Amino acid sequence: MSESPAAQRTVAITGASGMIGSALSEALRERGDQVLHLVRRAPRAEGLPAGVTEAEWVPDERRLDPLLLDGVDAVVHLAGAGIGDQRWTKERKREILRSRVDGTTAVSEAVAAHGSRVRLVSASGVGYYGDRGADVLTEESSLGQGFLAEVVRDWEAATWHAEQAGAPVVHARSGIVLAPQGGAMARLMPLAKAGLAGPLGSGKQFWAWITLRDEVRALMFLVDRPDITGAVNLAAPTPESQSTVVKALGEELHRPTVLPAPTIALRLALGQMAGEILGSQRALPTVLSDAGFTWEHPDLDAAMEWLVQAQKDAKDGRGTTEKGSEGSHEDVAEVE
Repeated sequence: MSESPAAQRTVAITGASGMIGSALSEALRERGDQVLHLVRRAPRAEGLPAGVTEAEWVPDERRLDPLLLDGVDAVVHLAGAGIGDQRWTKERKREILRSRVDGTTAVSEAVAAHGSRVRLVSASGVGYYGDRGADVLTEESSLGQGFLAEVVRDWEAATWHAEQAGAPVVHARSGIVLAPQGGAMARLMPLAKAGLAGPLGSGKQFWAWITLRDEVRALMFLVDRPDITGAVNLAAPTPESQSTVVKALGEELHRPTVLPAPTIALRLALGQMAGEILGSQRALPTVLSDAGFTWEHPDLDAAMEWLVQAQKDAKDGRGTTEKGSEGSHEDVAEVE
């Protein structure tokens, strides 16, 4: 999936059992790296894939023993409570924010104990920009408004300890991750196959999307490039409207995508979450592009062809099943 680095690395991952984390762990091991899974239960010593070890951390208490990072070259921090799997009650919103701030603080403080030696790639999301219509957004764009924008602001701020210690920290602002199983496609794909997928609201809102394969490749690229710090948009170079994304999926599946989900129905069904889903982020991956990253799926045609084939392979048992979580936490790189 990615060229091997000059030397074998040891990479620690939080959220390693989630959709993105499990795919990242596998890709790192495929290129010869060692992987440390930071888990929220008693670590296992047996029955693990080759190249994997486990260690326990307690994100709810902001505890990660810095000694666990001895010999670790980079930490990819993906863990947190899911964004779209439950209705946003007041308690759920507190959990979404708390899990990100507490977990990131724990990782940041542990990295800080090692000074400038450990690379930190910390998950974030394009939700930082809020609902911005057709405005073109880059990493230099300002903070938007809304619940997710506030979450991302506090989430990114929690890396302060590592940054102050001189560690190279990058905030990987992911868009909507298109995966054969899990993520947004877990809900959309069955509807599309039945010919029932259509625009959400007006369908004109922009989706900053990226395939799971390119998401993992981008994270590995950032692991290998500690010279890149600050915010980095993880998205394809061609953001499209939501209706265009759904139409491309329907065409690949040879199914119609004309039935819209009315805005009022979404708001009744999803509450405040609907406002975020109907928001628009036309985010461009300027930093990745300027750094020389190349996409395997730079446009929707390539993305949908891969997505549909990958799901067929997974169903037939020929592909990797990239899903799973530990308790109520999962990887959270998709925060649209």
